Amino acid sequence: MDWDNLRYFLELARAGTLVGAARRLGVDHTTVARRIQGLEKDMGAALFAREAGGHRLTEAGRRLQPQVEGMEQAFRAVEQAAPSPDEGLAGLAGLVRIGATEGFGTVVLAPQLALFATAHPKLVIDVLAMPRLVQLSRREADIVVSLERPVRGSVVVAKLTDYVLQLYASEAYLAQHAPITSRDDLKGHTFISYVDDLLFSKELHYLNELHRPDSFALRSTSILAQHQATAAGAGIAVLPTFLAARDPLLQRVLPGQAHFTRTFWMSMPSETRHVPRIQAVWDLVRQTVQAQRAVLVPPEFDLPGR
Repeated sequence: MDWDNLRYFLELARAGTLVGAARRLGVDHTTVARRIQGLEKDMGAALFAREAGGHRLTEAGRRLQPQVEGMEQAFRAVEQAAPSPDEGLAGLAGLVRIGATEGFGTVVLAPQLALFATAHPKLVIDVLAMPRLVQLSRREADIVVSLERPVRGSVVVAKLTDYVLQLYASEAYLAQHAPITSRDDLKGHTFISYVDDLLFSKELHYLNELHRPDSFALRSTSILAQHQATAAGAGIAVLPTFLAARDPLLQRVLPGQAHFTRTFWMSMPSETRHVPRIQAVWDLVRQTVQAQRAVLVPPEFDLPGR
C-alpha cells in the first residue's frame, strides 16, 4: 500500500475538504482526489462520504484513521533518529505550522516569524492566527500557543508568558462622555466585546468580572475587529496591551483599576520535539516573547516572581 496515499487520507480527514487538504500538502485538489480514489480502490471500501460541504469519514474511514496516525508517528520517530545532515540551524528546511490566538499571532509573532523564514529560504512557516483553538490532537499545527494549558495527550508544554489586558476607548469617544473615574461610572456606556456563545476559551470571560454592560455597539469573535471598532470611537473594550498600547487613537480607561492578566501556553507533540526546524521555531517564539516583555506585561504589572 502506498504510504503517500495514506498521507493524503490523513490530510483530507483533518481538513474536511479537497481544497483544504491540497493547501496543506502543496498540491492541486485533483491530485488529492486521485490519491483518495486509489486508496479506496486498494482498501475495497469508501473512506469518505462526499457532501456539499466537503468530505466526511465513513465508518471504514474512522476505523482506518487511528491506524494511519500511528504509522505517521512511527515515521516521524524514524525521521528524528536520522536527521538530514544539513538540517542544522543554517540548513533548516521544510514546513512548520504554528497556531496562535488571532491578536497574538498577528501582532506579536507574524513579523518575527516572517523575518526568520526570510533568513532560511528553505523553511516555510504557516501562522494560523485565528479566533479559535487550534488542535494539536488533529495535527492542525506543529506548535500551538493557547490560553489554556493542555491537559491531555503526549505533548510538551511550557508556560510562554503572561499578558495584560486593560480597558480602552478612543479619545473621540471619551470626549463625548462624562469622565470615568470609577467602575460605577461605566454604567450606561456602550461596550465592544466577544460573542458570548462563541467564546473558544473560558479565559476570555473577563468583562463581566468588571462590569456587566448595558449595551453593545459591536460583538465579534475577532479581537482585531474589536480593536478597530474601539479606535473608530464606537465604545469601550477590554484589549490586550500588546495590541492597544501602540495605537495613538486609544486611551486607557480606569488605569490601575481595570486590568486583567492571562497566560499563554506553548505546546507541541512530544514525538516532534527533537525535529530541528520545529525546535528552532519554538525557540524563536520564546525569544520573541522575551524581547517584547514590556509590551505584553507593562512594567507597572511586572511583579517579582510572575
